[in-house]
Amino acid sequence: MVDIDKDLKRKKKILPVVKGKERSDVPVDEALAATEEGVAAPVEEQGGGRNKRDTGRRPPRRREAEASEFVEKVLAIKRVTKVTKGGKKIAFSALVVVGNEQGKVGFAIEKAGEVASAIKKSLGKAKKSMVLIHLKGTTIPHEIIGRCGAAQVLLKPAGDGTGVIASGAIRAVCDGAGIRNILTKCHRSNNPLNVVKATFDGLMRLKRFNQSTAQENVAAVAAVPDAGQA
Repeated sequence: MVDIDKDLKRKKKILPVVKGKERSDVPVDEALAATEEGVAAPVEEQGGGRNKRDTGRRPPRRREAEASEFVEKVLAIKRVTKVTKGGKKIAFSALVVVGNEQGKVGFAIEKAGEVASAIKKSLGKAKKSMVLIHLKGTTIPHEIIGRCGAAQVLLKPAGDGTGVIASGAIRAVCDGAGIRNILTKCHRSNNPLNVVKATFDGLMRLKRFNQSTAQENVAAVAAVPDAGQA
């Protein structure tokens, strides 16, 4: 009888264990029979053995994209290398243009170890360095030439329906400032940074358009008699 009890205790130790506790709900006779036949003993689910959780995953929360009041455009991304005593350090530079389409526009170029970080830094600096551009409706008040280094940009007003006739860098600046009709021409250089700086140089030197003064000038010219009639 003592040998049988020892055998039962020995067989009981090999039963499956869940979280450090023996499965007391499995009958000993079934477990012994199963182990002798080489079949795993049946295991019943226990409610208190583990916390039951819902298998269905909750749908991810959709973050509503906040409509930005600025027009943000990335013009150029370049990989730059700084040679130091310890070796070469690789970074990325991003040239961006930001505008509110209501006469305020800015640009910036910043560097960072990753492309996303460089773009984020450039956008932040461009928003802080925005300037006011004098417009005449959807175009500019008068013709002007902007210069920066070897780059020269001709900016010429255009009538409604003309659109923005410009290259990529100049178009980005015009879209950010809210210019919808303009004629442009880039001379001597196609470098994006110099072209953007030349465009800003021309736009910042635009004179404010005064409608009352323009009407007075037109009336004065019409009142002057022709030389032939005098």
